[in-house]
Amino acid sequence: MLRKNLRLLAIAFSEEDEKFLYSEITNIHVYKSINNLSDMRSAVWGSDWDVILFNHDKSFLDYCTVLNVLKESGKDIPFIIYSDVSDEDTVLSALYSGVHDYVHKGNAFYLIHAIEREIRNAGIRQTKAKADDQISYLAFHDGLTNLPNCSLFSDKASAMLSRLVESDAIAAMYLVDFDRLPYINSIYGSSVGDRLIQQFSQRLSAFSNENCLLTRIEGCKFAFINANVTDAESVQDFANRVIKLAISPVTIDNLVFYLRLNIGICIYPANGENIARLLANAESTLSNTRYLWKNTCTYYTKEIEVAAIKRSVLEISLRSAIEKNELLLHYQPIVDLQSGALSGVEALVRWNHPEFGLLLPEKFIPLAQEIGLIIDLGRWVLQQACRQAKLWHQAGYGSLSISVNISAIEFDQIELVNSISQVLAETGISSGLLELEISESTLMRDAETSTQILQALKDMNIKIAMDNFGTGYSSLRYLKHFSIDILKIDRSLTHDIIIDPDSSEIIAAIIAMAKNLDLSVLATGIETKEQFDFLHHLRCDRAQGFLFSKPMIAQDMLHLLTQRKTGTLA
Repeated sequence: MLRKNLRLLAIAFSEEDEKFLYSEITNIHVYKSINNLSDMRSAVWGSDWDVILFNHDKSFLDYCTVLNVLKESGKDIPFIIYSDVSDEDTVLSALYSGVHDYVHKGNAFYLIHAIEREIRNAGIRQTKAKADDQISYLAFHDGLTNLPNCSLFSDKASAMLSRLVESDAIAAMYLVDFDRLPYINSIYGSSVGDRLIQQFSQRLSAFSNENCLLTRIEGCKFAFINANVTDAESVQDFANRVIKLAISPVTIDNLVFYLRLNIGICIYPANGENIARLLANAESTLSNTRYLWKNTCTYYTKEIEVAAIKRSVLEISLRSAIEKNELLLHYQPIVDLQSGALSGVEALVRWNHPEFGLLLPEKFIPLAQEIGLIIDLGRWVLQQACRQAKLWHQAGYGSLSISVNISAIEFDQIELVNSISQVLAETGISSGLLELEISESTLMRDAETSTQILQALKDMNIKIAMDNFGTGYSSLRYLKHFSIDILKIDRSLTHDIIIDPDSSEIIAAIIAMAKNLDLSVLATGIETKEQFDFLHHLRCDRAQGFLFSKPMIAQDMLHLLTQRKTGTLA
């Protein structure tokens, strides 16, 4: 059954043939008969047709010529030849050329069937083409912002840069990032964060054109490659225009957000001759803006490149550092200020890198956190520290405590308590001699959850030290709810206790408060006899610092223990 309102374009039909068509095909709604190529071209390009019928009998128009006009239009319209000529060679030649069907005149039933079938097939092809287009679009565009994804961006940007080679022109890569997205997602939900990204991308899209391409890299990070710049002034001017976007707030469901941007900039070809290198260098540059004021931009330099290369080397080698036995522990004594006895040690990890030498934690711990190795590294530190402590206990120093730092990422792990319990069982150390140092800021991120974890650790008889106390923003009321034993005063406070009245008053208040809460106080960074005397006078419990000893390897620590077995370090 033919569809109603059939739109039929007939080519090179006589009046007699047209009458036959009307008599046999009753659903024709729009019909047009043409007899020259010019009219045929206008009809195909100017209107939509369900089917084209071509009369092949002694026509002055060749079906191949007519078919080429249809192909040039790009339209998928069934093309059927209706002819008295029915020899096999002619039919096969026509079908091979792209004709959809070849119907012998007088066979109205088959003609109607052919029209019906080819219209249906055309619909299937068009549906498939739309699906293919959609799949292709999704494969090369960001699903959230509809911007070209990195793959399409790289292809277009590479083509754009290739056009600049002959002219010695420059281009600028801008990596744009706005902060606080994780915070916004955690407070308001990811849907709000997604809409924020969409609005920001729409603002950035205002700068996008054929010579200034934009993509979303990930999260809230976007990249421009701008070939409209001509000199340093125009490069900076574009960055300033982007930064101005942060001045205007973004409103989502009556919530107002102010964006704070940082931009890493590198120049083609001076800072990279291909898109991959420009993006990598811009990423390295952006990472150097992390501790700068917001709404600023930083330009790529050779020093940044050297630092990026070193970081890359560190990342690769850090993944195998434990297996290669490149990590080691140093131990710093903790002294009882009232008796002068050495009461414990703190385990401090070092990395004996084969190329860069002995690295302190600040050189690789942040990297371990970024690449997901901090949990494995933390467990290794705990195991090694507990094993060493057990050896000291067996050597006659059974009351020596061992102190180990727990990072924020480790503290967030569900298996933390079980993991620590396994290490204690494996090493045989008494849980009462293990002190875990957890920073004040980590504990205060989720006070209620922290309370539960700390209580589980306390139930194991493990001592808990609040590290970096006095540098955060904790509510003092939580101190009595947290199951902690020790307040560890940060070295930033102890450094100036002799010359700065404010520091000395703060430390005096901390010690007095701790005494009232039945907490022990450990002061860090003690380097002078005056600092020692001040803390001793305030009856501070314990201290550590260069005045007593720098961190040392286990063998030297045993020698020190032997020396001080009956003496003091004060």
